Amino acid sequence: MRARRLVAVASVAVGLIALSGCRAEPGIAAYIGDHRITDERVAAVLKDLRDKNPESPAASQPGQAAPKPTGPADVASVLVLSEVCKQVSAEKNYQPRGQVASDQVAQALQLTADTEYVQQVSALYTCLSGVPSESVAPTEQEMKTLIAVGREAGQIPAATSDEEAARQLDGDQLRGALATRRSLVEAVERYDVTVSPRYRPLEFPVLSFPGDIPAVSVPLGEPGSDMVTDVSTPESVESAATPDAEGTAS
Repeated sequence: MRARRLVAVASVAVGLIALSGCRAEPGIAAYIGDHRITDERVAAVLKDLRDKNPESPAASQPGQAAPKPTGPADVASVLVLSEVCKQVSAEKNYQPRGQVASDQVAQALQLTADTEYVQQVSALYTCLSGVPSESVAPTEQEMKTLIAVGREAGQIPAATSDEEAARQLDGDQLRGALATRRSLVEAVERYDVTVSPRYRPLEFPVLSFPGDIPAVSVPLGEPGSDMVTDVSTPESVESAATPDAEGTAS
């Protein structure tokens, strides 16, 4: 029996480094270089989301690819990652390779298309489509971690050996996700991204097993604990490049 398919995702969750020193002003949710995102801004986007979607489910249903965002951290992560992508794209002259419509995001998240959160995610995915994602081979440890997560989530059958699971999972999709992670981590380090402890720990899954189980996540700075991992609890939606696609890792 084959390991379950991987699903490319762009999450609304991002892991960022803690505020310290002079970058700990009251009311500031996060910093990206000199840019500030306020708690007020996060709260306004979240209020708009809840006001316009009072009946939306708080979590994904069976077979649904993307769960609805449920709290301030989900909103903050989109705002932060959007600014990171905007800055790195301007610096490197990255151009979007695809346009992700609000309607696509709204359908994936089961939210109304005029929700500001949906529009922010749409713009983010469009921006991320321009971030280079050349193939990066997984290290032995990365593959071990991926297989362990897949087994714990019930996505890799017990009868499937680690060697066979690795052959099934390793492919263009996984290697592209690893490349995207590298690009984003480098950008966050360059722009000295910091976030208030109120929103941590946050991570950004770029590849997931079905059921919103992260396979490859981007820790964009110090996590909320002493452990640095590439796996987090996801709040994900499908990727900007392939918002409706699922791929089999081969």
